[in-house]
Amino acid sequence: MDITIHTTSLPHDDADAALAFYRDTLGFEVRSDVGHGKMRWITVGPVDQPGTSILLAPPAADPGVTEDERRTIVEMMAKGTYGWILLATRDLDGTFEKLQAGDAEVVQEPTDQPYGVRDCAFRDPAGNLIRIQELR
Repeated sequence: MDITIHTTSLPHDDADAALAFYRDTLGFEVRSDVGHGKMRWITVGPVDQPGTSILLAPPAADPGVTEDERRTIVEMMAKGTYGWILLATRDLDGTFEKLQAGDAEVVQEPTDQPYGVRDCAFRDPAGNLIRIQELR
């Protein structure tokens, strides 16, 4: 089999704030931006990796999601326990400094983890956890 990761998704509750974070703070390119208001789907990704994307999507847009489930999703997003993604860089300290200067919410400064990786963590405007590992 020849399978690649093409797109993953993260929820957003403010499309403009999500766009600013992923485009302006992380430096990702915008590949598509469709819809309007709270029902807006934005696809972003690293400039040098055109085959890998993140779809920033409105949470619970599926018509099969109940009102109780929507409330749960909103509550989990507010706590930062609904969505997360793991990114990687060769320059963790430099990346951390740029993100911190861009007013990203720092969750964890660069740290050597006991399980063998060095990483840091931020939250995006919707509360999604963004962990960034250092490539070695």
